[in-house]
Amino acid sequence: MESGKTIVILGTGGTIAGVADSAGAHVGYRPAQLGVAQLLQAVPDLERVAKAPLQAEQVAQLDSKDMDHTTWHALAVRCSQLLERADVGGIVITHGTDTLEETAWFLQCVLQPAKPVVLTCAMRPASAISADGPGNLRDAVICTADVHAAGRGVLAVMAGLVFSARQVRKVHPYRVDAFDGGDSGPQGWVEEGRVRWAGAVDGAALSAPKIPPVGALRPPAEWPQVEILVSHAGCSGPVMQAVVQALCSAGVRGLVVAGTGNGTTHQALDAALEVAQSRGLAVRRSTRCERGRIVQAEDADDSRVSALSAVKARTSLMLELMGWPRTDR
Repeated sequence: MESGKTIVILGTGGTIAGVADSAGAHVGYRPAQLGVAQLLQAVPDLERVAKAPLQAEQVAQLDSKDMDHTTWHALAVRCSQLLERADVGGIVITHGTDTLEETAWFLQCVLQPAKPVVLTCAMRPASAISADGPGNLRDAVICTADVHAAGRGVLAVMAGLVFSARQVRKVHPYRVDAFDGGDSGPQGWVEEGRVRWAGAVDGAALSAPKIPPVGALRPPAEWPQVEILVSHAGCSGPVMQAVVQALCSAGVRGLVVAGTGNGTTHQALDAALEVAQSRGLAVRRSTRCERGRIVQAEDADDSRVSALSAVKARTSLMLELMGWPRTDR
């Protein structure tokens, strides 16, 4: 980020803004209770480490398990407006942990920002005696201010680690180091007020396909609905058929299947997917496995195979149905 330019911090709620009845409580708290301005007060040296002016805005105030398309739309629009400003050098977004990876990927797909956009979060509420939110917020600001953060797209910073939006995922329900980057690992580490990057900016990221402007996004009520099904032992044919029938009747436009192993699906689910496709639903195949991606035989048709996790493949398919280029390869 260019020196002296403003870093804007957008608040959306989450555990980082949560409050519990006692300082020792790490569960059973009330998320999204504090405003983003209050979060900044917990890090008194934030402007010093940023080496830039700070601006705080509240975009939403919700538990991220309840993240919705309306909030995504508001975030995308506001980020787009801020990124166009010459005086803004980057954006930090405080977010809940449960759906952070989905929001990060959505913003990457619709913004493809040249300036840093960094999400951060907390696994413990702000009232905890060992709250991790202030440190994560500080690290996120340091990352955003780093001159080498530009061109890396949307990032996520927590527990001293920097992840790309494509790779970041929540892998633990409780620990403060709840995120990882899969096979790719972290993109960098925040250490003693500095970022140590794992590598240079990926040139491929800078030559991503041209995307429509954020203003081309339809109102959230008009976004195509895409749902996720999971293949598992004992899949019931009649149940799967009934589920697909119900989804079609509800106007669902796409399905992502989290398959077993190398993207395989139970024969009972296969039959239901054939019905879904015959009725015009777009289908993508992902895997339940946390690491790696589906590998197809040389002569296999891989047009329905996604390289992303099921939740990110859902986001990509939804945007693809609205005219965005395909991003799940």
